[in-house]
Formats: sequence, structure tokens, C-alpha cells
Amino acid sequence: MMRQYLALKDQVPDALLFYRMGDFYELFFDDARNAAEILELTLTSRNKSDPDPIPMAGIPHHALEGYLRRLTEAGKTVAIAEQQAAPPGSGSKIMERALVRVVTPGVPWSPDDLDARQSCWLASVHLEDGKVGLAFLDLSTGELRIGEAESEAQAGQELRRLEPREVLLHSSIGEGSPVREGLEHSAITSADADWFDARAARTQLCDLLGTRDLVGHGAQDLTSPIQAAGALLTYVRDTARVTIRNVCRLTVMQLGGHMSMDGATRRNLEILRPLRGTGRRGTLLHHMDRTCTAMGGRLLREWLSAPLTACEAIQHRHDALEALLDGRIRRQVRDRLRLVADLERLAGKAAQGTANARDLVALAGSLRALPGMADLLAPLPALCARMPEDLVDDVTKDIEHWLVDEPPAAMADGGLIRQGVHAELDEVTQLAREGKGAIARIEAREREQTGINSLKVKHNKVFGYFLEVTSANIERVPDCWIRKQTLVNCERYITPELKEFEEKVLGADERRRAMELELFRELRLRVGAQVGRIQVLAKAVAWIDVIAGFSELAIDRRHVRPTVGMDLSLRIEGGRHPVVEAMASDERFVPNDIELGPEGRLVILTGPNMAGKSTIMRQVALIALMAQVGAFVPADAAHIGICDRIFVRVGASDDLAHGRSTFMVEMSETALILNQATERSLILLDEIGRGTSTYDGMAIAWAVAEAVHDSLKARAIFATHYHELAALKDHHPSTRNMQVAVSEWGERIIFLRTLKEGSASKSYGIQCARLAGMPADVVARAQTLLQDLEQRRQYMMPTPQLALFGRASADPEPAAEEHPALDALDSLDPDSMSPREALDALYRLKDLCP
Repeated sequence: MMRQYLALKDQVPDALLFYRMGDFYELFFDDARNAAEILELTLTSRNKSDPDPIPMAGIPHHALEGYLRRLTEAGKTVAIAEQQAAPPGSGSKIMERALVRVVTPGVPWSPDDLDARQSCWLASVHLEDGKVGLAFLDLSTGELRIGEAESEAQAGQELRRLEPREVLLHSSIGEGSPVREGLEHSAITSADADWFDARAARTQLCDLLGTRDLVGHGAQDLTSPIQAAGALLTYVRDTARVTIRNVCRLTVMQLGGHMSMDGATRRNLEILRPLRGTGRRGTLLHHMDRTCTAMGGRLLREWLSAPLTACEAIQHRHDALEALLDGRIRRQVRDRLRLVADLERLAGKAAQGTANARDLVALAGSLRALPGMADLLAPLPALCARMPEDLVDDVTKDIEHWLVDEPPAAMADGGLIRQGVHAELDEVTQLAREGKGAIARIEAREREQTGINSLKVKHNKVFGYFLEVTSANIERVPDCWIRKQTLVNCERYITPELKEFEEKVLGADERRRAMELELFRELRLRVGAQVGRIQVLAKAVAWIDVIAGFSELAIDRRHVRPTVGMDLSLRIEGGRHPVVEAMASDERFVPNDIELGPEGRLVILTGPNMAGKSTIMRQVALIALMAQVGAFVPADAAHIGICDRIFVRVGASDDLAHGRSTFMVEMSETALILNQATERSLILLDEIGRGTSTYDGMAIAWAVAEAVHDSLKARAIFATHYHELAALKDHHPSTRNMQVAVSEWGERIIFLRTLKEGSASKSYGIQCARLAGMPADVVARAQTLLQDLEQRRQYMMPTPQLALFGRASADPEPAAEEHPALDALDSLDPDSMSPREALDALYRLKDLCP
């Protein structure tokens, strides 16, 4: 048995091997240790008496799916080895096992194991001759996408946007490649170079899509993306051992048609994940998700990861949203949407041959709700145009014709097919029912004839039907009964009549179940063959669901329609942070106005800690993002000049795993911004330069602000405690100084949360320390030290620093020969002068330097 286990393990060395032994899946050696730690299993051992026992752990076979889900979420790959029947005449007493499936993070055991509102992408990247090919496959929905990136950095951005659960990387993509950056939520699998063979990839894709070439899919001239897709198909077929039947089309992605956001920006804005903790609460996704279907939830997640940059497309979504502001229509549409299950994954299960009867009934019920929704949308052109004419009514009718309204969970028990739709099945079903009735009549008759009131007719797999009599009534048993088994308290008998009816009943019931299963499989094949049509319909429903959710959000949270354009201005009146406003309970959220544009594209924002500078900056970014996603925004009015990228550098964090300090992370992220931003970007920087000495930090902050203003000419908010940066306004005309207002009340400060013109004069750090609970003696000592330091700075560092003859040191001094005082000074001989002569000379020099 162990030789058999090790032979199978050699085929999947990188997977945890679940080895079927009776009613359990067992793991051995390192697999047992690793699985026991992740799944919190008891680690035991085989052959405990040996000096070196084999580590062992196991799970019940019926609990497989739950454990698989936990392992794949941990990024593990699991191989399943099932028991097979021994070959006839082999004489072997050991049950043969065979690998039947390899479950990976990107190729799940079942769609039912997945988060319904998150796609399950398996990605592949191919790099050759400077071309980067990308391919994405969601096996649960049958969606296959390919695209070609201009660089490894762009490929990395696309991977971070779609967040695949697993990524296959060509061996040429090394550890330092930008492709690998930001894939902390993805399992990375090294792909065999043979999987990327170009000719084999085209053949596989054509076979999968049922075409002679890829011209009809717009992919004929692509090479690297086709190779990436070929690797995906090979991996799913040969490694995961899954046959793909639900992919009907190939989508060619146009990379670069959406707003880009780096990993730091996505984290700082908490778009999909909170900065701290897990789950979705506190994220923009959680706040905006008013969708009624799982498909809509997945599409919303994708929209938030890729805001639009084309005005026409954005306005089309705004138009559709506005059309649904009518409360009556919106409510009726959303009521219809709540009746729709996950069309994509249900159809995918049908095509893959894994759907059960309840899945098909749920699919039919969902499709049945759509004609009514189409009628509701008919007066709304922006939405009606999204619904296809083909509502797949024939599939609905086919399912409803054959299946009962509430099929049983266990299909093997039968009861799936409606009565009256198949004459032969009805005949066999009636025969089975009559036979069972005859068994009941036999029981009643034998009770009456023998006088044994406790007599029962029972059934088991060993004896079939039998008569059971308690020990107290054995004397009443007729001699013609045949004893089959004696138990402690009863005896079991059979009769020729009972056996005759048993053959009739069991034969009919088995035929009934077999016929029902066969009819169901034929129905599932027919439904699965229509998966492409259902996928088109599912995409339309998801789009309408997201827009209807946006409309519901706009009404509920008082959002307004923004205007968008290709200009470089950004104006927000009464802007609010969408998430903070929704979660705030102890104080009213204070709206703020802000404007960025050619006349004032750089705002130097000052104010104390805790006053709300970071919240204001983030809300500006989120309002721009929401507008370009196609939603209305939390403001009184807003105009958004399209942003090609948003950069948000807020907060402090280190990266010790890669040897980077907090300051180095800050500088790296700032460098990324300065190297990649354009004049159409929106940049939000907080406390640049605070991780080093005061003068180093101030110099860096000043230089960065100048670069953003002069070189990038981007719209930016630069929050800082270096109040000296307010002087930028004097030298850079498109700079504005703004502050978050506070009010002082004795030693306390009151945060007003309001933006106003001008620069703050101090940072109130000690007052914030007091609010944080700092001990009173420490606060008092800090206050004393602050006063001392401010006095020293006043005497030691006058501002501005003056040159000898009254000019600021930053200004150019006149040439030496141009100033008459220098000639007079040069003519003096200090060694020969009396004190009085020296004093007179000083007065003459003073007159020369008014």
C-alpha cells in the first residue's frame, strides 16, 4: 500500500496527496505534517512500534470539500487519489488507487466552494522577445481573456487589477520582474516551457472553440497571448485533469483603456480590502455593493479595479443610472434581480456535467424572471439596449417540462422527473408504487392471520424484504415461513410470496431510478450545450444589476451626478468621504470644497494631526474614482477632468521582509509617482520626508513638491507639517495654501474638519498627544521643551537668512566690483587705525549700504 502511495506521490510531488483508504482520505510524511498544521488535524503515525514511524493524518471522505476549500485558500495544491476496482483475476488483495483530480487555487473542486462575489481567475504570463502575453481563465464561469502588455510593469498592473488566485509564470520571468510585484494574494506556479508551444496553443484554442482559426475572435495575429492561453489549457487538462466544456468565446483585452492604480494606492484607498483586518467591511466595495446577484457583485469588483477613462463610456453609465432613479421602476427591476441566481456558474456546471437537478431548477427559475425585467426596461433606452433579444426561453421550457419543482437533494433516490412527460417511466413508476403497496398489504394480512400485532415487513441490502417477529411471538410463526436470521430480541423470516413481490418491486424501482438519471443526464447535456447563450444573457444581467445598485446607492446616500471631461480641472463642492460618512456615528461628517486645475493645480495642505487631512485627500481620490466607474458621487456638485492614474501616498509602513525601512518604502513609492505620473494624473501625498532628519526631510519634500508642480504639472494635494513649504506659493504661481481649521479652547483644540485658505502656523502635536492619553507629566515636559526649542530656533535660525549687505541669501549677490562699499572696505588698514578712526570708518560704510 505504501509503495502504491509513493508511486502516486511521485506524479504530484508539489501537491498534498489525499489517499483514499475506506471512508477516509489519508496523508503521510510531510504532507501529513503540513495539512495537520493548516487544517488543525491530529497528527498521528503509522507503525508506531518502528524506530522511525511514518507521520499520518486523515479526514472523513464526506468532509472533503470543506477541507479542500481551506487548503486552496491557503495557496496549496491538493491531489485526490480514489480507490479503483481490482482487475479481474489479479488475485490482489490491495485496492488499486488512481489520481482523479488535482485541485489548485485557480482550479477549484467546485464553484460552490468559491466566494460567489469574487471571480476565480487562473492567469498565465509568457515573456519572449520583449512581448508579454497574458491569459486569464475563470473555469467557474467559462470566461477566457487574452491580451498583450507593452511591458512587464503593465502586465504586473493588469495582474494586480484582476487579482488571480493562481498565476502560471514562464521560467524567463525572474524574481526581480515587475510582473511578480503585488501578487501577495496569488499562488505562483512555475510553468513548464513546453506548455507555451505556439503551434500547440493555437490547436488547443481552435479545438476548444470549435473553429478552424482565431480570426473570428480577433486573435489571429497575436502570438505571445496565445502561448499564455495554451499554457492555461495544458495546465487545466494535464495537471488538474479537468476537461473544459464551458468556454465558448475568447475575449481579447485592450490593455490601457482604464485608470491605473499601483498597489500602494489600492491599499491606501481601501478599495477592495481594509488596511487592517480581513473581510470587506470598511472598504469602498462594501459601501457601494448594492447588487442583488452574485454576477453583479463580481462585475462591480472588476469595475472598481478598472475605472474608465473614456468620457462617452462613463456618460453612458451615468445615463443608465439616472434612468433608474425612478423609484417604482428601480424597485421592480431589483425585485426581479433578486430572483436571479448565478447564471454564469450554474450554466458552467451544466456544461461541465456537474450540475444536479436543483441547479437546473434554479437556472430555470432565474431565466423565468428575465422576460418581465426586459418589459420593465423597455421604456429606458440606455438599459433596454443592454438586454439581448434572446432570453433563452427554450432552455427554461425544457427544464420546466422535465423536472419537478422541488427535486430531492440526492438524485440517486429518483423523484426528479415530472409525471406524465415520459410514458415508459410513468409505467415503471406505477409498477414500483403498486409493488410497494402490495408489500404493505402483505404485512397487514400476515398480522391478521397470525395475530402478531408487532409484526413488521422490513428491508435491508443483505436479505431484501423480510418479516420481523419479536421473541415473545415466535410460537405463533407459521411452519411455512423460512427463518433467515436470529437476533437478541427478534427473528427474521421470508416467504416465497414476499420474495416474488420483492423482485417485482426492487426491479421496477431500480429501473425507475436508472431511467430518471438517464433522462436527467440528457437534459443536462442539452442545457450545457446552450452555455454560450446563457453567458451572454448573464453579462447583460450583471451590468444592469450594478447600475441599479448604483442608483439605489445614489438615492440612499444623496449622491449627485458628476460631469466629466477631458480638461485638467477637478472641482468638488460639498464633497464627503463615502465610507467614513456611512460609518460615522459619533459626529456629523463635515463636507468640504476643493478645486484643482491649471490655475491652482498644487495644494499645500497643512493642519494638525487628527484634523482630517488624510480623510479629505482620500475622499478627493474616491470621488474621482467613483465618477469614472460610472457612479454618482457624495457631493453637492462635482466636475472631474479625466484622471489617467491616481497615486495615493499616505501613512507609514515598512517592508522588512525585503530589507526596506519605513523611509525607504516612502521614497520608493514617491519615486514611482515621479517616474510614472503625467499631467492628467491625480497625486495625493502625505508627510513626504518625515522619516529622516528635519532638514533632509524638508529638502526632499520641497524638491518633490516642485517636481510635481514644475515637471509633471499634475493635479496634486501635498499634506505636510513642514510649514515652510507654504513659501512655495510665492515662487510657483499654480500653488495654493490650504489648511484644515481648528479652534483653540485653553489648552484644548477643537477639530472643525473644515478646509480654508491659508497655511497653519503650528501642528498642535502636543495637544494630540494629550488626546491620545499621554501621561500628564510627559505632556508638560514636552510643552516646556517645545518653548525652549522654538526660542533657540528664533535666535539661531532667523528667517529669511540675510546676506552681509541686506539681500536674502537665496538671491544672487551683485558682483564685487559693482558695490562701492567693497572699494572703501578694501582701502582700510585696520592695524594702523585708532578705535575712533575705526568707528568713523564703520559709519562711512554704513552710509554706503542704506
